[in-house]
Amino acid sequence: MEMTVLTDPQPTLRHRSVEVAASDFGSERIKKLADDLIETMNVENGCGIAAPQVGVNERVIIVDPGDDATAYVNPVIVDRSFKTTMSEEGCLSVPGVWGMVKRNRNVTVRAFDLDGNPVEKTVDGLHAIIFQHEIDHLDGILFIDRVEKFTRPPKPPAL
Repeated sequence: MEMTVLTDPQPTLRHRSVEVAASDFGSERIKKLADDLIETMNVENGCGIAAPQVGVNERVIIVDPGDDATAYVNPVIVDRSFKTTMSEEGCLSVPGVWGMVKRNRNVTVRAFDLDGNPVEKTVDGLHAIIFQHEIDHLDGILFIDRVEKFTRPPKPPAL
C-alpha cells in the first residue's frame, strides 16, 4: 500500500529512529512495512526511502540503485573511504530542491535482512550515495543539511 511521504519541515523527519527489535525480525509487520516502502518509493520514482519519511520511527531503509530494491534493517556504516565524491541529490521529503552533496565514495554497511539474517556490503558510486542518504534519514538528517551548493534551491516562503 502506498504511504504518504512526509515533507520538510515535518518535525518527525528530524528525530533519530529507534532500532527494530530482534523479536520483530521476520514479522508480517516488518515485511509489510518494507513492501509499502518499496511501493511508495516506486510511485514517487525514488531510488531509496527510509521509514521515517512515511512517519515510521524505525531503522528500516530501502535501497534501489536501479537493479533491485532491497530492504535493510538497523543499518550502520562501519567503514568509509577517505575519497569523496560530489554529486547532485534530491529527496522525496524535500520536493523540488536539488543540491551538490559530498559523500564518501565507498562505504561498508552492516544490517539485517527482513528475517534477521546479518548482511554486510561494501558498495561504491550511486549505491554508496543512496546508503549514506537513507541512513542520514534514520538519524534525523536531511540532504539539505549537507548541501554545499544548491542547484535548484528552495523557494522563498510566500508573503
